Amino acid sequence: MPLTTTGELITRAAAARSAVASFNVITLEHVEAVVAGAESVPAPVVLQVSENAVKFHGGQLLPLARAAVAAAERAAVPVALHLDHVQSETLLYQAAEAGFSSVMYDAARLPYAQNLAATRAAVDWAHAQGLWIEAELGQIGGKDGRAPLDAHAPGARTDPDEARAFVADSGVDALAVAIGSAHAMTTRTATLDHALLKQLSAALDVPLVLHGSSGVPDGELTAAVAGGIAKVNIGTALNIALTRAIRDFLADRPEAVDPRGYLTVARDAMTRVVARTLQTLGAATA
Repeated sequence: MPLTTTGELITRAAAARSAVASFNVITLEHVEAVVAGAESVPAPVVLQVSENAVKFHGGQLLPLARAAVAAAERAAVPVALHLDHVQSETLLYQAAEAGFSSVMYDAARLPYAQNLAATRAAVDWAHAQGLWIEAELGQIGGKDGRAPLDAHAPGARTDPDEARAFVADSGVDALAVAIGSAHAMTTRTATLDHALLKQLSAALDVPLVLHGSSGVPDGELTAAVAGGIAKVNIGTALNIALTRAIRDFLADRPEAVDPRGYLTVARDAMTRVVARTLQTLGAATA
């Protein structure tokens, strides 16, 4: 079906107090697995390409983006494309022409005033291009190969009053909030601050986004959606499934050299993760 937009999917989910799952993709196998998993439920889904994934592909956005667009247009469920954790203005400016309907502009590493100024400039450009834009406030951590941040450390959480001012002054369409999750977690042991989420949901009139959701147990995810999270980002969980499937395949078949064998089981493993996540979120609304 035709490519849909992230804003449309999330606006609909937020109104229904449900959430859209947004999966980070690195390879074509990731793309195919996300679409197949969404079709099996069926449920709408977002394909995310991060700035780190673009760096992995030699700094070239279009090859993976065009593959994702082609897969989305052939999908039996609504699929949108999102450019994730963008810090480079050069990459930001490629988003619209590459088929993305939304961007997460990441200036959260900067002090508040600089984060706000950089985000405001990104919002002004994005809205002029018809793009929906997400930002981050708080310290979710765990990006760029660093160890996951202590999500319970003082100052790591998103402050509701600060968030209210940030959203009003920046004009963002959605906000990623720090409520206890962290990027790159390989164990599902995160404990979310649901009281803080309730405060943030009451303070803000834009959809809330949960990053680092691979480390969040099913019950915590379900409660987060009930508490106001409208977009749930998943990345590491796919990579764990892919890597485990390849390791097991090669351990049983050390003579194997054809990548189609181990990439098939890896893709199937990721497909199952996608389907299970969508079912957990109750996202069967395609």
